[in-house]
Amino acid sequence: MKEFLRKILRKITFLLSLPLFLASFLYAQSGRNSCLSCHLELEGSLAAPAQSFSRDIHAQFGLNCSSCHGGNPLKEEIEEAKDRSFKGRFTRQAIPQLCAFCHADANYMRNYNPSIRVDQFELYLTSRHGQAYKKGDLKAAICTDCHGVHEIQRANMPQSSVFPWNLAATCSRCHSDLELMKSYGLPANQEEDYRVSVHAQALYEKKDLSAPTCNDCHGNHGALPPGVSSIANVCRQCHPSQAELFTLSPHKKAYDEAGISECEACHGNHRIISPSAEMLAGGRQDLCLQCHASDSAPYRQAFKLREKLNFLNSQIESLSSRLNQVAKKGVETSEARYELQQARSFFLEARNLIHGLSFPEIEEKIKAVADKLSLVDSLVLAGEKEIGYRKTGLVIATTFLFLLALALLLKVRERRRRA
Repeated sequence: MKEFLRKILRKITFLLSLPLFLASFLYAQSGRNSCLSCHLELEGSLAAPAQSFSRDIHAQFGLNCSSCHGGNPLKEEIEEAKDRSFKGRFTRQAIPQLCAFCHADANYMRNYNPSIRVDQFELYLTSRHGQAYKKGDLKAAICTDCHGVHEIQRANMPQSSVFPWNLAATCSRCHSDLELMKSYGLPANQEEDYRVSVHAQALYEKKDLSAPTCNDCHGNHGALPPGVSSIANVCRQCHPSQAELFTLSPHKKAYDEAGISECEACHGNHRIISPSAEMLAGGRQDLCLQCHASDSAPYRQAFKLREKLNFLNSQIESLSSRLNQVAKKGVETSEARYELQQARSFFLEARNLIHGLSFPEIEEKIKAVADKLSLVDSLVLAGEKEIGYRKTGLVIATTFLFLLALALLLKVRERRRRA
């Protein structure tokens, strides 16, 4: 019943404020706004909102200062502009509900963007931020902490504070604050760890916007940290193959019984490094020792597997280098490059199969890699021999031409003497 009355009250408030919104819109379209003209004459924090508002998404849709702050922008005199509807500056506690007044109203938002979601405030209240906000915690993140205030951009614009490659920095405004995080019992190094992760490398260096950032794992308005039981499902959204293999592995049952978080146990959470064979037994990033004794059969099996994978990887790199040298000398290498690419693909498949721990499958794929590399080696060797033949032919041709030139020179000299 209370929710029904709230909706009715919201509709009545909207209808009563519609004439003012319409007047504000028309006034904004005319290019005149007493709020802006006055504040632009001021300095510092009083001028900043007016200076930046023209770049705000709300201004682009025709809204103006009075749309949020109330007042009458049609009046030039301050006392008249601050009429009975004037709300002035809002407290932090009031801001989420202020934003929700429009953004939770489907009929209102349909006039501007029919596709935008109108449950952001409802989701926010379910998040860790929203739960703290409901308890009156004024340090909890609210709308303006993430989206900004008077220069709010579309989320899909690169200038937006919530655009993928800006989002980590936005979250870190709070989550890298040591004192603030200490009050919640949270670490303050998440962004620092994320910046060196394989995900961040893809996002920032390769500009791959599909690479995950904070909200891809934690959510947006309903942000919550994934739990032990759900983190694998979060990773599965991007890594379905690895997740399916792990589900069939003997590790799955062991992890479930021990209450170990699947993916995180080996790969970590924010500081996720690029996977390699060095994560296996005896490697520089040996993860097997976390659970297995160094003299156990599984550990020895993983040790042998790492050695095989490292050997194949070194062969791939060596053949790639030799192939580049052959190509520089002008030898056709398209077939060899294709076969080498196939070998790389098989190698990655073999490494991926480790998630399932089916050693017969892994060995079969390793053999496929070795066969491909053997073929590439023969092709590269043929190219190197061709280069050798060309060098020999060049030496012979150069020597012949030199002798021919010398013979002609001697002949010319002999004729000159006779003449």
